[in-house]
Amino acid sequence: MQSEQSPKVGVIMGSKSDWPVMEHAVAMLERLGVPFETRVVSAHRTPDLLFDYAKPAADRGLQVIVAGAGGAAHLPGMVASQTALPVLGVPVESKALKGLDSLLSIVQMPGGIAVGTLAIGKAGATNAGLLAAQIVGLQDAAVRGAVEAFRAEQTQTVLDNPDPRPEP
Repeated sequence: MQSEQSPKVGVIMGSKSDWPVMEHAVAMLERLGVPFETRVVSAHRTPDLLFDYAKPAADRGLQVIVAGAGGAAHLPGMVASQTALPVLGVPVESKALKGLDSLLSIVQMPGGIAVGTLAIGKAGATNAGLLAAQIVGLQDAAVRGAVEAFRAEQTQTVLDNPDPRPEP
């Protein structure tokens, strides 16, 4: 699941059970040719690992971190407290409140510690991968070109299918 090139994006999650959501961020990064790394880093169960991951992330070449978490969802905020890199938070749907708890935990950061928060679940993870690619694309023309091609493809798909009715 790791990229062969030096990773530019870190995709982390609080638990292995978050993978069915976070795999959509990885799929977007793969589609756009962005080198990435993935791993489980729990804010509550492995706080030392979280600090060891986040503090040197920029020195290791990462440009952005995508952090998915459910429930209390402290991972994105705790990572953001340990690095100046952009952190994109993906709320993972929880059983108790369908991800609303995760969303509110991630979006309600105190002023001065920013986390870019995306939608709950698959759409949020997909867009986190896309947004991470856009950030990397600020310095990488090939990635920027891949993002532009992806957007053009989406536009063309809509233009090619103007009739919303199912085909007979």
